[in-house]
Amino acid sequence: MTQRPLEERIDEVVLGLASEVEHAEIEALAAADPQVAARLERARARFGELDATADEVPLPEGLWNRVAARLDEAPTAPAAPDGNIVPLSAKARGRTETDTRWRFAALASLAASLVLAVALGWSLLTMPQPTVVAVLLDAGGKPVALVEGAADNTTWITLLDGAAVPQGQVMQVWTKPTEEGPPVSLGLLPSGTGTRLSVEGLPPPRRDQLYEITFEPEGGSPTNLPTGPIHGKGLAQQPI
Repeated sequence: MTQRPLEERIDEVVLGLASEVEHAEIEALAAADPQVAARLERARARFGELDATADEVPLPEGLWNRVAARLDEAPTAPAAPDGNIVPLSAKARGRTETDTRWRFAALASLAASLVLAVALGWSLLTMPQPTVVAVLLDAGGKPVALVEGAADNTTWITLLDGAAVPQGQVMQVWTKPTEEGPPVSLGLLPSGTGTRLSVEGLPPPRRDQLYEITFEPEGGSPTNLPTGPIHGKGLAQQPI
């Protein structure tokens, strides 16, 4: 199995750049390891958000009618060659047309690869790398969320189970920056999605730091401490 970084391999799978063998290996890892599965889901959500930033551009009015009209046109006869030009044989002409199609396909493939590379580079440049990762489990031991914390206290939350939030409540993310201190709120989560949260004034996240998500009244906990049922909790680990 390849020794390339796992994050790089996951991004390539999500972007469609991985080979069939590589894709199968990542899917097998995800099926066996909840942390890998959570990372795969986070990558899909991250690049899905990138796709959403592109505006829809409508096609010019009447485009398809013009295309259909051109398809119905009879092909024009090629111009007669000048006397000092030797026409290509049918075999050579066919070979030239094949080469042109291959060049066109290669250029199209290169353009698509460049777009994907720019998207991947944009993601890596604008998002600091996490220093800790926590998989939050519910009471039955099922993974419900992935938490990734960076040194600057940027925290990514990826929900894995499409949680049904009770009416009149909201999900709130908590952590314990120090073992002896109280839980600190990192912010509220939109229903059924993941998000990025940032809190200033906290120490960098550490190994075995507790993270949890609770259901709280709309607007968040009235006491600034967890009061509602726990949706999921887990301890941070260093990423692979």
